[in-house]
Amino acid sequence: MTQDRTQNNMPATDLTAAWREQEEAVRARHKAGGGVVGVIPLEKIVGKTGLEVFDGIFAGELPFPPIGDTLDFIAVEVSPGRAVFQGRPLERHYNPLGIVHGGWFATLLDSAVGCAVHAALPAGKSYTTLELKVNMLRSLSKNVPLVRAEGTVIHVGGQVATAEGRLVGPDGKLYAHATTTCLIFDFPKPGMKAR
Repeated sequence: MTQDRTQNNMPATDLTAAWREQEEAVRARHKAGGGVVGVIPLEKIVGKTGLEVFDGIFAGELPFPPIGDTLDFIAVEVSPGRAVFQGRPLERHYNPLGIVHGGWFATLLDSAVGCAVHAALPAGKSYTTLELKVNMLRSLSKNVPLVRAEGTVIHVGGQVATAEGRLVGPDGKLYAHATTTCLIFDFPKPGMKAR
């Protein structure tokens, strides 16, 4: 995947354009591979590492998760122990006070930190979120064109993994940060129903 551009000291307008360009490239690659939106059948990912699952999604061989369409965000970078999701704060995400609902922050950050854990897992292992802690530091509105949730693994053990994430804008502002604890378990065997 590509290197995160937030580390460069680009002006916010240039960084916004670079983020949009990166998202368009991810979407084009997925579409070229015949990509669709949907739920991945278990038999297509049994035996794959977490990173191999993401490679399949980015290549269009596996579907993008539907939650991204629902809440206007997408994974743009995944590497071992790291995941970056990009989202558009829109008016349809607003609470009654006219700002983006806290659940949108939490979902975007949960995706980043959870997928950072997933990308660190070997074949035969899966995960689920046990706990998510989010601190929202400033409000979001449609006036912020894009934000990125950057998740990074802290620890992956045999049964528990932890990760942290930051929600940032192209202007370098930190909008929220999160930590997660995930349960690690054996992937269901072929023919078994997942719970």
